[in-house]
Amino acid sequence: MVSRKTFSLGGWYRGLTLVLTFVFYASFHLSRKPISIVKSELHTNCSSLEKIPPNDTNSTTWCDWAPFDQANYNELFGALDNAFLVAYAIGMFISGIFGERLPLRYYLSGGMVLSGLFTSLFGLAYFWEIHVLWYYIIIQICNGLVQTTGWPSVVTCVGNWFGKGKRGLIMGIWNSHTSVGNILGSLIAGVWVSSAWGLSFIVPGIIIAIMGIVCFLFLVECECELVTLSADDGSCSRENTIDSSEYPKEPAEQPGAISFLGALRIPGVVEFSLCLLFAKLVSYTFLYWLPLYIVNVAHFSAKEAGDLSTLFDVGGILGGILAGLISDYTDGRATTCCVMLIVAAPMLFLYNHVGQNGIGSSIAMLIVCGALVNGPYALITTAVSADLGTHECLKGNAKALSTVTAIIDGTGSVGAALGPLLAGLISPTGWNNVFYMLITADILACLFLSRVVYKEIKGWCGCYTRKRGYVLLKSQVCRVFL
Repeated sequence: MVSRKTFSLGGWYRGLTLVLTFVFYASFHLSRKPISIVKSELHTNCSSLEKIPPNDTNSTTWCDWAPFDQANYNELFGALDNAFLVAYAIGMFISGIFGERLPLRYYLSGGMVLSGLFTSLFGLAYFWEIHVLWYYIIIQICNGLVQTTGWPSVVTCVGNWFGKGKRGLIMGIWNSHTSVGNILGSLIAGVWVSSAWGLSFIVPGIIIAIMGIVCFLFLVECECELVTLSADDGSCSRENTIDSSEYPKEPAEQPGAISFLGALRIPGVVEFSLCLLFAKLVSYTFLYWLPLYIVNVAHFSAKEAGDLSTLFDVGGILGGILAGLISDYTDGRATTCCVMLIVAAPMLFLYNHVGQNGIGSSIAMLIVCGALVNGPYALITTAVSADLGTHECLKGNAKALSTVTAIIDGTGSVGAALGPLLAGLISPTGWNNVFYMLITADILACLFLSRVVYKEIKGWCGCYTRKRGYVLLKSQVCRVFL
């Protein structure tokens, strides 16, 4: 029998882990956001400023920050974005392997401190008056590599503490850290963007470095670590610390970390990875290009377009929670993703054609599209990754979660790099073509999940011992699809 005090201790640590990992990964996104805010300050319309040009120069770029004062500044900004995203995508495949072999607390806290260092170094270029492109490219590459420590680590920690039955809803709510971090990063960077843009990077860099120290001091990776700590001080045993029936018992001998190829053999890893590639392509295209699209098509001001684009993130929060809730109830992660992706395709088409007819339609369509686009993305990177990393074929080996998470998100990050790049190449031919590209990516994402969806529906047909109404619903689905 476990006492109420004992059970509360385990629940308290689970809650603490959820809050800490939420704050930690929000700080990662907080430190990524300043570059999109500062771009307008690095290259601006100098003729619209009230300041007098130095030495009576007639140059129209006197107020710009070299080397971004050139005519190809858009290509240079694109190089900065892709330096980070490509490095992040490549590093993610390696990050999970290290994450399985190193203590997560050390690995995550070290990555956060280094992320703070490289983010601050980008901002220090303002005070050091650095005007060479290679400096910014190298900083972006280094920052992209060290930021890969974040996602596999936090998903592994949350997956260790929460059972599979609750993962969808809990992780759907928890995954809102990306939007919270983006919003906070925009607000913080905006304070200094016009006065001393270097501080727009330095302050977020200091924040994530401080969070890295907090991680080192307070993060408890899993229930097993809590038991070890309790046993070391002799205060209590496994039985009177937390409810041991809520977690799987540890094997007598800890299995070794899984290999990269071994993780790929887990059923569903390849399918969900390829699905996320195209789902993240759509999501990140909206992230980088939505404000510009609103300015060009709806003819809002830059500030109004930026404010309106945050509604896409609001929809993403709602979509992540809804996807998690539905997938928990139906036990169909792939089916939930596939249905949302199918519905997203026509909604993207409608948004492009009628979504800009008025402020009301813009708000409604942005929230709906954000929910349908980011819902599957959030579900795959959280609950699905945690499920696959603890798949039954692993026979209790808990050391696959970080590697599986890294493979899935690393593949998705390839799409994150491709989406904005393709949008930049296609947009000169018309925004309609950009949306056709996004719709095609949505359909491809859905197709890659078709085999897993078939297996889920087939599995539902065998469920005749559960609640009668629930079985009837599943049987009707089976008759339709099988």
